[in-house]
Amino acid sequence: MPAVTTPKSNAKPAASAAPAGPVGPGQAPTIRRRIACMLYEGVLLFGVLSASTGLYLLARPGLQQLDLDGRFTMQCWSFLVLGCYFVWFWQRNGQTLAMQTWRMRVETASGTPPRWPQAALRYLLAWLWLPPSAAAGHFLGLVKGPFIGVLCAGLLLWILLAWLDPRRQFLHDRLARTRLTDLRPPKP
Repeated sequence: MPAVTTPKSNAKPAASAAPAGPVGPGQAPTIRRRIACMLYEGVLLFGVLSASTGLYLLARPGLQQLDLDGRFTMQCWSFLVLGCYFVWFWQRNGQTLAMQTWRMRVETASGTPPRWPQAALRYLLAWLWLPPSAAAGHFLGLVKGPFIGVLCAGLLLWILLAWLDPRRQFLHDRLARTRLTDLRPPKP
């Protein structure tokens, strides 16, 4: 029986149509998408913090003005409310409301949502940018607008540090052993 031969082709395989860099499920979302998600999260958290501030003020009848002690207590209350919001959503399905919209998720190395201790650690570590930024603003003698500008610059620097990570993860994700992943389907 004669051997069947197939003609050899000199054609080179087609180049991949996929864009360079990490894109698609399992990869880290771009920095730009994360910043957009954070801005949207801020809009949603405005409502959460407004409601929690109302509850705080109802719990303190007769409070006309927040004195220094009242302001500190309210800041602690807001920190706790934000912590409950983030930790609850992260441990539930790895996504806050904004993350669901932007199709990204927090997960562990095994691909599951973090359990509440790991989610709480991630929340606490995500605030590491604040003390150095506040100290810099205080050291420079800044108040109000310029002080807030230094805080915003510190937050932006914290976000941009993800570019130094080979997997494009935030420092708090590395320390908490979590990762952000993009849930968008790959482009055809």
